[in-house]
Amino acid sequence: MLTGVSHACWLQVELAAGHDDVSTLSSDRGNCAARIVSHMALDATMMLTRSCVELERLIGRVRFGRGGSLVVRGEAGAGKTTLLGQALDGATGCRVVHVAGVEAESELPFAAIQRLCEQLWDGLERLPDPQAHALKSALGLTTASVPANLLVDLAVRSLLAEAADVRPLICLVDDAQWLDAQSARALAFVARRLDALPVGLVLAGRERLEELVGLPEVEVEGLSPVEARSLVNRAFPGPFDEEVRARIVCETQGNPVAVVDTLRLFSPVAIAGGFGSPTAIPLPTAMEGSFRRELAGLPDDARLLLLVAAAEPLGRPRLLWRAADVLGIPATAAKHVDAAGLLRFGGLVGFRHPAMRSAVYRAASPDERSRVHRALAQVTDPTTDPDRRAWHRGEAASALDEGVAAELERAAGSAQAKGGLLAAATLLDRAAALTPDPARRSERIFAAGRAKLAAGAADEALELLARADPQLLEKREGARLEQLLVRVVVAQRGGSDAPALLLSAAKRLSPLDPSLSRETYLEALRAAIHAGHLYSAPGLAHAATAVAAAPASPQPARAADLLLDGLTALFSDGYPVAVPVLKQALHNLAVESETRWHSLGANIATDLWDDGTARALASRQQETALRDGAMRALGQSLSTLAVLSVHAGDFAVAADLIEQLSATTTAPAVARLSCAPLMLAVFRGAEADAAQLIETTIEHATSRGEGRVIAFAEEMTAVLQNSLGNYRDALAAAQQASEHGQLGVSDRALVELIEAAVHCGEREVGEDALARLTARTRLSGTDWALGIEARSRALLSESHAADQLFLSAIERLGRCSITTALARAHLLYGEWLRREGQRTEARHQLRTALHMFTTMGAQAFAERAERELVASGERLHKRAVEISTQLTSQEAQISQFARDGHSNPEIAAKLYISPRTVEYHLRKVFMKLGIRSRNELHRVLDPTEVHPSSAGRSWEPTLSSPQRNTPR
Repeated sequence: MLTGVSHACWLQVELAAGHDDVSTLSSDRGNCAARIVSHMALDATMMLTRSCVELERLIGRVRFGRGGSLVVRGEAGAGKTTLLGQALDGATGCRVVHVAGVEAESELPFAAIQRLCEQLWDGLERLPDPQAHALKSALGLTTASVPANLLVDLAVRSLLAEAADVRPLICLVDDAQWLDAQSARALAFVARRLDALPVGLVLAGRERLEELVGLPEVEVEGLSPVEARSLVNRAFPGPFDEEVRARIVCETQGNPVAVVDTLRLFSPVAIAGGFGSPTAIPLPTAMEGSFRRELAGLPDDARLLLLVAAAEPLGRPRLLWRAADVLGIPATAAKHVDAAGLLRFGGLVGFRHPAMRSAVYRAASPDERSRVHRALAQVTDPTTDPDRRAWHRGEAASALDEGVAAELERAAGSAQAKGGLLAAATLLDRAAALTPDPARRSERIFAAGRAKLAAGAADEALELLARADPQLLEKREGARLEQLLVRVVVAQRGGSDAPALLLSAAKRLSPLDPSLSRETYLEALRAAIHAGHLYSAPGLAHAATAVAAAPASPQPARAADLLLDGLTALFSDGYPVAVPVLKQALHNLAVESETRWHSLGANIATDLWDDGTARALASRQQETALRDGAMRALGQSLSTLAVLSVHAGDFAVAADLIEQLSATTTAPAVARLSCAPLMLAVFRGAEADAAQLIETTIEHATSRGEGRVIAFAEEMTAVLQNSLGNYRDALAAAQQASEHGQLGVSDRALVELIEAAVHCGEREVGEDALARLTARTRLSGTDWALGIEARSRALLSESHAADQLFLSAIERLGRCSITTALARAHLLYGEWLRREGQRTEARHQLRTALHMFTTMGAQAFAERAERELVASGERLHKRAVEISTQLTSQEAQISQFARDGHSNPEIAAKLYISPRTVEYHLRKVFMKLGIRSRNELHRVLDPTEVHPSSAGRSWEPTLSSPQRNTPR
C-alpha cells in the first residue's frame, strides 16, 4: 500500500486537480473508456476477498434474522466505497440505507445520526415515548435539553429495529473517520446490540476509531501485484513491455484509485507499448503545478536524479545508479529524494505516483533530457537491450543523425515484439525525424505511418504521413504512400466518397504494384459495401464495373484475390456465380497466415449463413491482433464476435465484448461503426432504449454516409417491432431494409419481412420475400440457412407441410449456434399450433420458447411467448427474475465457464483476472441463484446458456424432444 504520508500528498494533488479534470484528460479515450475504467475499478475491489466474505456473511445473517456489525478499514482509494457498493448489489431482499461522514460536519453533534434517521423517520412515532423525546431533542426537533446519551443511543437502535420489522435492514456508513463524536458513540453502541435483530451495520473508514475498538473488523489492503497487473492488462490489450508494465504496477502500489487514475492518464497511443515519451502523458494543470512546486524545493543534483528515474522507463535500480555515476550525481542526492518521499527504492525504482514521472520529465529542459538519455544509452547493454538503447540514443539526439536513425530502424522489430505496433511506430517515427536524406526520411515515415494505422492510431498516422513528400520517392513508392494516405483518411471518416478515393488509388497502383492494386480495389469494394445506398456513384454495380480494370488475379490466387473476384461477381453477375468463389476465399482465409481480411471474411461468412466460419475468422483475428497490438483489427474482431454472441443468445458475453470494444480507444472509428450495441439492445427488448438507439444510429450514419448501418438499423427496427407484436411497423421497416441489397443485412431483413407479412395478412408480399430468400439459402446450404428457410416457408404453408417444416427448422437450427433463431422457431411453431387448435402441443413449444427467451434475457420476445401461452389456456405464475439480469456480465461469463467444467485457474486465464476473483464471483453466483456448488450450475443454467467456446453445439430442450412420432 501507499504510505500514509505519500498517499496524503497524492490525495491533495488529486483534490487540487479536480476529478473531472483527470477523467477528461484524453479525448480519444472518451466517456466509454471512463465507464470501462470504472468497471475495472469495481473488478479490482472484488479481488479483496476477505472483506467480501465477511460482508457476505453479515448479509446472510441479517437475512435469517440475526444481525451484526462490521468495520471496514483501509487507506484512501483502497476500494472501501466500491466494496460497500458490492454490499448493496448483494443485499437482495433487504432495505439498504446509506450515510457518509462529512469532514465539514465532524464538529456538529449528531450530524451523521440526523442524516441516518431522516431515512427512517416513519418509525419514529412507534418508539417508546422517552426514546422518541430523547431522539427529537438530540436532533433539535424540540426545545428540551439533550437527554442522557443512553436514551439517545437506545432510540437509534429502536428506530433501526422498527425499520427492520418490515424487511431486513442493511445500514452502510462510509467515511467513518469524519463522524462527529456523538454519532460515532451512538453507532458503536448500536453495533454491539444487533444480534437479535435483522439489522446489519457496516462502518468504513481510513483510521481505527476508539469508539469502534472491539467490533469485528477487516482491513482493505488494496490489490496484489497480480490483481493490479490484470487491471492494467485489460486497459492495454496486446503487447506491452513487461518491465514497463511491472513499473506501473509498482508505482500504483495496489491502490485501486491510483490504478484507475493512471489508466485515465495513460492512453495506449501515449504509452506506445512502453516506448512512449513521458512528455506525451497529459497532466491536469493543478496536478502538474503541485508536483513542480515539490521539485522546486530540491537541490539541483536531486532533481537531476529524479530526471534519470523519469527517463528510465523500466525502473531498474542498476541502470539508475550507473547513469547517475556517468552524470556525476553525488550519493547525497538520493537522500534528498528519499526524504521528500518522491521515489521508492527497492526491487524497482518507482515514483510516488505514476503521473509524477511525466511531471518531472516535462519540467526539465531539452538539454537536460538529452544529457540524461545519453548517459542511459551509454550504460544500456546493446546486446541484451538493443531496442531500449536505440530509444535512448534517439531521445538524446538533437540533430540529424543517420547512424542513430538506422539503429532505431533496426531496433523497431524487437520493440514490436515487446510493445506491439505502436512501439515499432514510435521508433520508426523518431528514426524518420533524425534521417538526413529526404527520400530515406519519406520511406521511414511511410513505414511508421503504416504501423500506426494498423495499431488504430489513424489521427497520428495522418499527422505523420503529412510530413512525407511522394515526389521524393520512386514512382512505385510514391503511389504506395498516396494509397496509405487514402486508407488513413478512409479509416478516420469513412463516408460515401471513400470508395471513389480508393478506386482512384488502386488505378494508379495498377501498373506499378499489381498485388497492392488488387488489395486496394478490395478496400474500395469494402468501402462501397459500407456506404451502401448512400454511395455517391450509382450503386455497388458501378464499383464492380470499376474493379474490372484491376490487374488479373495471380495463380495460385490468394484469399484477398478470391474475395475481390467473388465480390465483383456478386455485384455484377449475382449470387449463384459469386457463392462458389466466396466459399473458396473463406477456405483460403482459414489456412493463410495473413489476417488482414478476416473481418471482411467474417461479414461474408455471415451473409452466407455460415456462423461457424464467421466465429473462427473473428476469433483468429482477435488472437493475432492481441499478439501484434493491432487495435484496429482487434476492434473489428470484437464487434463481429459481439454480434455473433447476440445471435447465439449469449447476451452477457456480448455486453462484455462491447465493453472491451469501447475500451479499444485507439480505434474510435471501429467503435463508432459497430452495430453490436444496437443489436443487443433490440434483442433484449427494452423498447424505449432500443428505439432511441435506433434513431440515434440512423441520424449519425446518415451524416457520415454509412448506408449499411442505416439498413442494419432498419432491420433491427423490424426485429424489435416483431418482438413487440407490432407487425405492421415491422413490415414497413423490413421492406426498407431489404430493398438496398446490403451484404449481411438484406437477407436477414427478408426473414423479418416474411414473419411480419404473414401476421399482417400480406401473403403475396411474404411469398415474394420467401422466393428471394430461398435463392440465397439454397446456395448456402448451412443448417442456419436451411433452418431459417424452413421456418419462413412453414409460415406460408398449410397443415401437415407446415408442421413438418417447423420440425425441420427446429432440428436444423438446433445444430448451429444461432440460439435466438431457434427460440423464435419454437415461438412461431407454438403460435401456429395454437391457431390450429392444438393447444397442448402449442403450450409445449411456447414454454420452451419462453424458457429460452427468459434465460437469455430477451424480454420482448419472452412477453410475446407469455401472451401466446395465456391465449392457449396456460395459467402463468409471476415470471421469475431472469438469470441474465440477476447476474452481472462477468458473473454470467464465469458461471458459464464453470458450468462447462473449467477450473478457476483456467477461467482466470481466459478472462485476464485472478483465480481469487473467479472464486469470489462464483460465491456471488451461488448466493444469487440459491445453489451451493458449481455442480448445480447445470441445473440452473442448462440448457439454453450457450458459451461461445461451445458455439455450434445443438441446443437440447429439457422438457422433451421437438420431434413427434406421428405427423400432424
